[in-house]
Amino acid sequence: MGCGGMAKKIKRSGKTATASRAAAPRAAVSKRWSGAVTKHSNALDLEAGVFTWKDPAQIAASLKRSAEASTRRKANPYRSALSMLIFYGNRAGKNLPQAQKRVLNRAKVELRKAFGRRER
Repeated sequence: MGCGGMAKKIKRSGKTATASRAAAPRAAVSKRWSGAVTKHSNALDLEAGVFTWKDPAQIAASLKRSAEASTRRKANPYRSALSMLIFYGNRAGKNLPQAQKRVLNRAKVELRKAFGRRER
């Protein structure tokens, strides 16, 4: 037999777990976590301002150098470099000018070429 008859009744406040979490203020430091990842990546040591450059081949070459030189990355150099490029593009997203989005998308193609990967 269970303890159904002897169980205490639990009073519920009516609020969901997400509603009570939403009311809690966030720390100002965690608000810009993606920028900190780009600047202080634990996997790659990036050149300053690499994602603001206008030459896709230069961006790809820099990412390749950083990925191959890193001893802290978990994936292969190509995957690490591409992941950082995709991460930046996704996080900068709507605040990134259209021209720079095109440059970063071309940099993906250049990165594939630099690592000898086939075109999609």
